[in-house]
Amino acid sequence: MTTPAKAQLSASQQQILNHAAVNTDGKLVWFPETLKGGARKKVLDSLFNRALITTDGTHWFVAAEGYEALGMPRRAPITMAALDAVIESAEASPEAKPRTRDNSKQAQVIAMLKRAEGATITQICEATGWQSHYADVLVMPTNISNSACVVEHAALRSA
Repeated sequence: MTTPAKAQLSASQQQILNHAAVNTDGKLVWFPETLKGGARKKVLDSLFNRALITTDGTHWFVAAEGYEALGMPRRAPITMAALDAVIESAEASPEAKPRTRDNSKQAQVIAMLKRAEGATITQICEATGWQSHYADVLVMPTNISNSACVVEHAALRSA
């Protein structure tokens, strides 16, 4: 069933309001290609004069009457309770652990660096097939005296 206001909308007005209500949270950002310049201004003025759209001084938005004319419910504003529920849900769910493959070059390098004797650039190159300048760049900028730092840096750089 159509409302009297909906029956009075032109095809362009209907398209503009519907696109804004469905796709852009009520903000009018899209207009038909055939609607340019003065014609666009006339359509906007007509919608504004009928209180179907409103402005914040810069942008146009579908007003409550515009949603009513389309036969659509207006999206309710977000409440603090809803935001709190989303935050609680996010905090309650465990953070996903990064997935690493056991057979990857990254895993090989990390395992080699974790060994008590560590690993040389030559050993890393032989195990991974990398060129020595790549393995150098991967490992050398780190603090060599701190093997945990080397392992962490290698993991980040080869990811």
